[in-house]
Amino acid sequence: MMKRAFAAFAAAVFVAATCALALASSAGPGLTSDEALAKLKEGNDRYVAKASVAPRRDAARRHETATGGQHPFATVLACSDSRVPVEVVFDQGVGDIFVVRVAGNVAATDEIGTMEYGAEHLGVPLIVVMGHTKCGAVSAVVKNEPVTENIGKLVAPIVPAVKSVKARFATANTDELIAKSIEANVWQAISDIYAKSPLIKKMAAAGKVKVVGALYDIDSGEVHWLGEHPNNAILLGK
Repeated sequence: MMKRAFAAFAAAVFVAATCALALASSAGPGLTSDEALAKLKEGNDRYVAKASVAPRRDAARRHETATGGQHPFATVLACSDSRVPVEVVFDQGVGDIFVVRVAGNVAATDEIGTMEYGAEHLGVPLIVVMGHTKCGAVSAVVKNEPVTENIGKLVAPIVPAVKSVKARFATANTDELIAKSIEANVWQAISDIYAKSPLIKKMAAAGKVKVVGALYDIDSGEVHWLGEHPNNAILLGK
């Protein structure tokens, strides 16, 4: 009788511990979206000032995240360009940022699905869509350069942004069109996220996640913050 009782007790303890671990792995970073944004801004300020501290990149941090799971405080959709090292730019460490990188920082199925995972399962409160100066993907679309079939499909989400810029700034030169299109592409990606992800749209409308735009200057290292989409309320159906 005592053996059965002990076995039942041990099983209950195991189940409770397992549930607690499962909850901890998806509890999120414990920050609000504004607090997460402030951490990114502070990190970039350090990077620009050549005062980076390169935090949480040691063996202890690797072990902590290996055994305790990941709890990133921000998701960053950025370009694959090798000059845009996300964790370095924001002076963050292992397990701090859930990074999604793709040429042209486009928001298509794979990228949006990844961001949904970060928002729903990791509890990430902030999504940053970050374009950058001298973006080759945007430049290729502006200049209508010949590309392979696969690259053409990859950059297709950029086309609406470029068409809009060309229509509004018909007299602008190529460099001006590229610069304006890079920013427009950030807004396009945010619009695509809301249009193609009912989950993120619902979470954003409920204040559970915030989506903001940013532009990274590959020369100065500075991130220029654009804020939420100019038509954010309309996109969220408010």
